[in-house]
Amino acid sequence: MPVRIAGSAVRSCFGDGPATFAALLRAECGARPLRHQDPARSGVEYGYEIHDPTPGPFRASAWLADCAREALAAAGVDPAARRTTAIVGTGLRELPAVEAMAVGEARFHTESLHFGAALAGAAPGIGEVHTLAGACSAGGHALALAQDLIELGEADAVLVGGTDAMTVSMLAMIGRVAETPTTRVRPFDADDHGVLLGEGAVAVVLVPDDPAGSAGAAGRAGHVRLLGTGLSCDAWHETAPDHTGILRAMRDAFDRAGRTPGDVGVVYAHGTGTALNDPAEARALAELFGECDPGPLVTAVKGAVGHTSGGSALLSLAMAVHGLEAGVVPPVSGLRRPLPEAAGLRLVRDAPMRTAASTVQIDAFGFGGVNAVALIEAA
Repeated sequence: MPVRIAGSAVRSCFGDGPATFAALLRAECGARPLRHQDPARSGVEYGYEIHDPTPGPFRASAWLADCAREALAAAGVDPAARRTTAIVGTGLRELPAVEAMAVGEARFHTESLHFGAALAGAAPGIGEVHTLAGACSAGGHALALAQDLIELGEADAVLVGGTDAMTVSMLAMIGRVAETPTTRVRPFDADDHGVLLGEGAVAVVLVPDDPAGSAGAAGRAGHVRLLGTGLSCDAWHETAPDHTGILRAMRDAFDRAGRTPGDVGVVYAHGTGTALNDPAEARALAELFGECDPGPLVTAVKGAVGHTSGGSALLSLAMAVHGLEAGVVPPVSGLRRPLPEAAGLRLVRDAPMRTAASTVQIDAFGFGGVNAVALIEAA
């Protein structure tokens, strides 16, 4: 059963949701020299940071709280008046606080590593808050569970969140595996040099897809439905993706949504700009849409905003909602020479493209073959 996306809010290196979508349309790149991290500790000099004048150890919680307030207000949902649950997808929770504590810069209660207190403060009356640490597809898995809760009548509304801040440990991993230091992400580009982290938070409010549930107390209704989210966990390799596992998640999404590949007009790809992910995703997309003529337009947001880890699925979804409402698809920032595996895809390059498409696919894949693919549709 579809559910309605009644409201959303974003924080990225460009600002809020409208500012981020405008930057995507201009094919901007938000990568800058790191200001909140010491490049000497990690070997990484660039990233897609959110600049906080007075950064603290719980930045991800603060961004998520702001997004929760904004998304609930946009949806007209009062958690004190409606049974509202929250599910947060994250890659690292509040690991920056652990790193700060390890060097004697912070002390805190372990419950602060999750997001229950932050969301309770932002949304008084909210019910249970669940945190899923599921790598880079965590937000997609949170989306799937949220839809289940509404379909089963366990909640009247679900606040789905995703957030991550940069950590020294993740930056160090990137700095030690990249053969050549990179200054930006180039999704599906043959000359890519690897991924860079992005910071951000997203909150999306889901409600039942009916006249009573789709409008909140303020009478505002969402105009996009979540049709379904396909999942797979192939555990094929610790880090390398498997295109057959990716395909299983894609096909599961269509089975759950009651749609076919021919219904999709736009794909927001995972597109990390890495040597293994992009070819695998391109092969999966080519196989999935191989009989579709002309096939969907394909874009990706990480060239503009970086890899926002556990929130990346929801960030793509929020941008896809903006795109559906505007009838436009943003270009892939940084794409100059497409990969051979992507030769048959209709990659959006250089400038936005107008579209009348009403159905959009959103891809998100994580380490360990933890995959999530969502389908949304204009209401």
